[in-house]
Amino acid sequence: MTIHDRLAFIRGNTRLQRPPHAPELQLHLADEITPIWRLTEEELGEMGVPPPFWAFAWAGGQALARWLLDHPEQVAGKRVLDFATGSGMVAIAALKAGAVSALGADIDDFCAAAVRVNAAANGVEMTFTAENLLDRPAPDVDLICAGDVCYEKPMTERVLAWLHEAHARGTQVLIGDPGRSYFPKDGLTKLAEYQVPTTRELEDQEVKRTGVWTIT
Repeated sequence: MTIHDRLAFIRGNTRLQRPPHAPELQLHLADEITPIWRLTEEELGEMGVPPPFWAFAWAGGQALARWLLDHPEQVAGKRVLDFATGSGMVAIAALKAGAVSALGADIDDFCAAAVRVNAAANGVEMTFTAENLLDRPAPDVDLICAGDVCYEKPMTERVLAWLHEAHARGTQVLIGDPGRSYFPKDGLTKLAEYQVPTTRELEDQEVKRTGVWTIT
C-alpha cells in the first residue's frame, strides 16, 4: 500500500473535525469506531495494517494538546518530539503554540499519511518517522510529549524507562494519561488535570479525568 492509498483511505473514511478539548485544531477523525475498525480488519488486515488508533483523538493526547496551547511559553522555540503521535494532534498543538519544529514518531506507517493530512489542515509543517525510537536513545530534542502510552504493562515499563533516560540527559518530558491501569505516578509531578470529553466506544466513560505530568 502506497502513501497515496493511505491518504485516500483516510479521506474516504474520516471527516475533518475539531477535538472537543482542543477545538483550535482540526483533524481527520472517524465518527464511529466500529466501521473504520472493521474496514482495517477486513480490507487492510491481510496487508498487516494495525488498528486505526490514528483516527481518534485519545484523551491523553487531547490533554497534552490543551496544556501546550494554554502554555505557549513552555514550548515556544523548542524542538518537540511527539512520541506515539497517531493523528499528529500533540505535535500540531506544539507547532501552533510556537515550537520551532515537531517530529511525530509512530511505528504505524499509516500515521505518516494521517500526519500529512492533519498538518496540512492546520497550516503547519511537521516531520514523521516510523522508526521504533525505543531501540536507541531519544533524539536530540528539547521536549518529548507522550500521550496514552500506559495501556499495556510491558510497553509502559519500556516507554517510561526510555523517557526517564531522556530526562536524565536534560530533555523535558510531558505525559498525558487518563488513568490507565499501568500508569506509575512515582517520580512524576502533575501539571494539570482536565475533564476530557470522549466516547464510550473508546473509553469506559464519556468524560475522562486526564492528567498532564512531567518527570521530576
